[in-house]
Amino acid sequence: MSSPAAPVQPPPPRAVRFGVLGCADIARKISRAMLMLPPGAATIAAVGSRSDDKARRFISEIGFPAARVHGSYESLLEDPDVEAVYLPLPTSLHVPWATAVAARGKHLLLEKPTALCTAELDAILGACDASGVQFMDTTMWIHNPRTAKMREIVSDKDAFGDVRVINSMCSFRASEEFLKNDIRVKPDLDALGVLGDVGWYCIRSILWAVDYELPETVIAHRHPVKNQAGVLLACGATLYWADGKTANFNCSFLANLAFDVTVYGTNGTLHVTDLVIPYEESSAEFSVASKSSFVKPTIGWDPLPEKHVVTTDLPQEALMIQEFTRLVQNVRAGGRPEGKWPAITRKTQVVLDAVKASIDKGSEPVEVAS
Repeated sequence: MSSPAAPVQPPPPRAVRFGVLGCADIARKISRAMLMLPPGAATIAAVGSRSDDKARRFISEIGFPAARVHGSYESLLEDPDVEAVYLPLPTSLHVPWATAVAARGKHLLLEKPTALCTAELDAILGACDASGVQFMDTTMWIHNPRTAKMREIVSDKDAFGDVRVINSMCSFRASEEFLKNDIRVKPDLDALGVLGDVGWYCIRSILWAVDYELPETVIAHRHPVKNQAGVLLACGATLYWADGKTANFNCSFLANLAFDVTVYGTNGTLHVTDLVIPYEESSAEFSVASKSSFVKPTIGWDPLPEKHVVTTDLPQEALMIQEFTRLVQNVRAGGRPEGKWPAITRKTQVVLDAVKASIDKGSEPVEVAS
């Protein structure tokens, strides 16, 4: 008797073919991340720039020599071999180009800040929804396995309790060249300044800590620092929830490098000092104190905080690309786009809008829109 035939294995999904719309420096980090993924996950099929020469130079640098050159953004969007677009253009250009990406049925990986305001973001998300394409922003730390481990601990009602206070600080000391010429200080390119750049991370970290429950009210800190063009260089705010939770954040282009977040619960405290970009690619740590008390007669702490180290084979930006490609491949196979990511992006933008409104109103309280 012959043995039964082996089951036929379905072919692996083909690689998601990305087009890169613009040659910003951050696009090099995304390109490197794609090279780290297993074969068949993602590839850069084309690069679009405002000139052939710039796109060609970019391609020669990023390790995808077979990528096609497009000397205009429009040309890349018309490329039938591009099924997903990574868009790192200045924020002021997001609405026209992101909606054009979606209108052509291409999935969208969009740099943060995703828009100048929620109304603009809604136009982008509406276009993605109408075309049935996947949307995700590029907040990379969300995809680090450390973040999942921290979520596990913060969700432990016995060891951590209920979240009561969050403090977040994101900053870097910008050079004089940056403060004069970077797009993030230009009102016509990225008018949100530091609030849209590292302030985005502060707001996302706070929302993450409370499982994306929107605050009720926001009050910006007084005396934000602006440049001569009126773009924010340093600012902060306090967020209030109806049940008494509070959060504070500060973001700055004028202070030493910091990506600190501390979450205080009724039973525990979690502290991470390198949230946005870990000190090392292959591991990331944080500390947790639980049910802390003093050693009598007030001479120490018991128990001591515990350090957790989470290792990873791939850096967080590669894990982000891996998750995005998985979602695109699911849509390609007949599934629906994952709605979690646009919902999280929108909540971040809504809070950012409220902070900006409070700054513009001289630190008056602003209610957060639902």
